[in-house]
Amino acid sequence: MVRFQPVRRFVCTLVNQRTTRCFSATSHRYAGEVRIIEVGPRDGLQNEKTSIPLETKLELIRRLAQTGLRDIEAGSFVAPKWVPQMANSADVLNHLLGHPPYAPYPITYNYLVPNVKGLQKLLRTADDVKPGTAPDLSQPTDDPDTLPTPPPSPKEQEEAEPAPITSTEDPNEMPSDTSGVSDPVRPASSSAAGNQTEVSLFTAATEAFSKANTNCSIAESLMRCKEIVALAKSREIRVRGYVSVALGCPYEGPNVAPSRVAEVTASLLEMGVDEVSVADTTGMGTAPRTRELLKTLSAAGIASQDLALHFHDTYGQALVNVVVGLEHGIRAFDSSVGGLGGCPYSKGATGNVATEDLVYCLHSLGATTGVDVEKMAEIGSWISTELGRENDSRAGKAMLARLHT
Repeated sequence: MVRFQPVRRFVCTLVNQRTTRCFSATSHRYAGEVRIIEVGPRDGLQNEKTSIPLETKLELIRRLAQTGLRDIEAGSFVAPKWVPQMANSADVLNHLLGHPPYAPYPITYNYLVPNVKGLQKLLRTADDVKPGTAPDLSQPTDDPDTLPTPPPSPKEQEEAEPAPITSTEDPNEMPSDTSGVSDPVRPASSSAAGNQTEVSLFTAATEAFSKANTNCSIAESLMRCKEIVALAKSREIRVRGYVSVALGCPYEGPNVAPSRVAEVTASLLEMGVDEVSVADTTGMGTAPRTRELLKTLSAAGIASQDLALHFHDTYGQALVNVVVGLEHGIRAFDSSVGGLGGCPYSKGATGNVATEDLVYCLHSLGATTGVDVEKMAEIGSWISTELGRENDSRAGKAMLARLHT
C-alpha cells in the first residue's frame, strides 16, 4: 500500500505589523488514499437481537462488494453458543470461495478467530471448497444436504444467558485436527483471482475487559494470539489484530493508559501480526486522548502504516477522532455500513462509525477511498430496513433524501 503523509497548509496573519501569528488552515488537504475496512457483516451484525437469515448476510456482502471496498469482515469462527449470529460463518466462507460476488476490485475477506481451534475450523472449511463446487447459498434449494444452518430463533437468543461477544470458554467446540493443512487459502473462482482470505484475532488493553470478554488475562490472550499467528503464517495467511478498549473501558473507566495500549500493540506486531486495529470499543475516546495515544504509539516505535483505527460513535466523537488519526499519518479505518454494531459491555454504546459518514468526511478532506458513497448510502438504508432498526448514518440519510427528491 502506498504510504502518504498529511500535507498541512498554514496561513500567516500579520498582526499590527509587528508580530506574526500562524494558524492551521481550516481546510486541510490530506494527500493520497485511505483504506476502509468494512466490518458490518461481522462486527456490525453479531450483536443483533433478531435472527438474520444467511441469505441476508450474503446479499449484504454482495452489495458491499460492488461499492469499491477492498476489505470486508465477513464472519467469525467462534463458538456458536456465545455468538449465535455468526454460527453460519462456515457457510459464508464456502459461498465466498465457491461463488465470489462480482466486484470491481479484488477483495480481502476477513474472519475473526478467537483461538487456534477456530482457525483450524476455518482452514478445514476452506480446504473442502473447490472452484464452482460449493453450493450457491444465495439461491433457494430443496436439497436438505445443502441447506444452510438456520440461525437461532429470537426466543432462543432471548433465553440464552448473556455472554462475551468473543468468548473462548469452551475451546473444545472448535475441532483441533490439523491434518491436510498445507496450502495457502486461495479464492476458488478465476473471476476473483485476486481475492484473499485473512483472519483477525483480538486482545484487550485492560485486564477487566479481557477477563469479561475472553475469560483470560491479557498475557493469556497474547499466548492464544501467538498460536494463531504461527498457524496462519504457515499457511501464508495475513493476520489482523484488534486491541479492544484502547480509549475507554466499561469496567476501568475512560483513562486507559496509552503505555499499556502501546505495549499490547507492540507484542502483537512482534509476534508477526500484519496490522493492528486500535479500537475505541466503547466510544469514550476524545480528540486529546486519541492524540495522546497516537503519540505514545509513535514514541514506542510503532509505525503508522502498521496501524488502523476502529471508532464507535457513542458520544459523537468518532469522526473527530478520525481526523486526529489522519493528522498522525493513519491511513486505515474500520467502519460499518449504516452504523451497525455496538458493545454489550458499555451501557448506551452505539455502533461503529457509519461507513457512509466516514467516506463522506474523508472525501471532503481531499482523500480518496475508491468507495462509492452513494451506493453505500443505499446499502445502509436497505440493511437497516431488513433488520428493522434505525439507520444511524447521518450522511447516508441526507444523501438519500437529496437523491430521491
